[in-house]
Amino acid sequence: MPRLTRAQQRNDIVLAVVLFLGGGLSAVLSSISGIYGDQQGSLAVALGYVAVLAIPLAFRRRWPSVAAVIVTFAYFLAVTFRIPELYAGNIAMFIALYTVGAWETNRRRATIVRIALIVGMFAWLFVVMFQQATLPVGEEVEGAFSRAGSFSPFVAYQLLTIGVNALFFGGAYYFGDRSYQQMRERAALEERTAELESEREVTAAQAVALDRVRIARELHDVVAHHVSLMGVQAGVARAVLTKDPEKAREVLSGIEGSARTSLHELRQLLETLRAPGSDSGPDTAPTTHGLTSIAALVDEASAAGLPTTFTVIGEPAQDPPPLVQVNLYRIAQEALTNARRHAGPHATADVRLRFDTDAIELEVANTGRSGSTTPGLGQLGMRERAAVSGGTIEIGPRSRGGYLVRVRVPATESEVAHV
Repeated sequence: MPRLTRAQQRNDIVLAVVLFLGGGLSAVLSSISGIYGDQQGSLAVALGYVAVLAIPLAFRRRWPSVAAVIVTFAYFLAVTFRIPELYAGNIAMFIALYTVGAWETNRRRATIVRIALIVGMFAWLFVVMFQQATLPVGEEVEGAFSRAGSFSPFVAYQLLTIGVNALFFGGAYYFGDRSYQQMRERAALEERTAELESEREVTAAQAVALDRVRIARELHDVVAHHVSLMGVQAGVARAVLTKDPEKAREVLSGIEGSARTSLHELRQLLETLRAPGSDSGPDTAPTTHGLTSIAALVDEASAAGLPTTFTVIGEPAQDPPPLVQVNLYRIAQEALTNARRHAGPHATADVRLRFDTDAIELEVANTGRSGSTTPGLGQLGMRERAAVSGGTIEIGPRSRGGYLVRVRVPATESEVAHV
């Protein structure tokens, strides 16, 4: 339940004052009209009765059950002792019963208090009806009705009284419960709104972090391969510069080509990241490279001093999704880059691309040293690309020596989306 606010407390005090003024006016007019005869001091008693009704209502939301008991008991005494006031008591009792249903936090107590008060009031009503029914035939009841006839005005009046009281108490019970449920729903909605706002902030922070990871991964894939290749080629050029100038010139041309390719891919990456309508999720990547570009990677690796073979087994039934192609290309690129770095001077590499009916498998193996066993950003990027493509990946040393990277991904876009 929401906490009671100062504005609600002020409103309850205003309600109590209005009820006291209205009840006082009703008491004065009822006393003047003599509805219960000419009783001495009846006006002063009526004003005191109205005060007893109004004061508990000023604290009705703080102590709803106590206020309802006081107001109901005061109404019972007023009607029993014929205090000249007709309307304020009914209004106060309805408000009090409604408040128990709407603001009593202990729902068991709310049910018990309301049922007890309603049952008590109906029991008292039936006692009064029985007393009136035992009056001699022809004697006036309430100054107007008698018990003559099979369905006399008296019976009609009592049935009307029962119906009005049933609607009165039933309405107070129902609307109190309904108001309580609405306040709980409103409080739950406000809490959920606050949670969603907090989740939105967390999601935004996660999106920024994913963008950073994506940029780091793409930069690593683009830069690491070409820079590593240029470093190896520069070492070869320096070694043969005096002995074989023509070979050195050829190697330097390769370095120039690698630099141009690296700049081209960096430019494409930046354009993709800057595109206002581009998807900023981790699955987005420039798709200029595909499976057909793996052969060029093999040639570059061989030219850089890592003898590498490339074998294609089978044929694809249809063109694989662009995302799958670029991810497999980047995995092959990273695996060959790691082989050049860590496999050693006499290592060889083998790249195999297999097409099955429902999957594509890429295998990059080398015969050199295993290198570092601590996963770096490159291995993390390969695992992420395999997961994004809906596949699995194996990275680790081979039992017969060397190192192996094997990835298997679905061959069709629907299977990728399903995974």
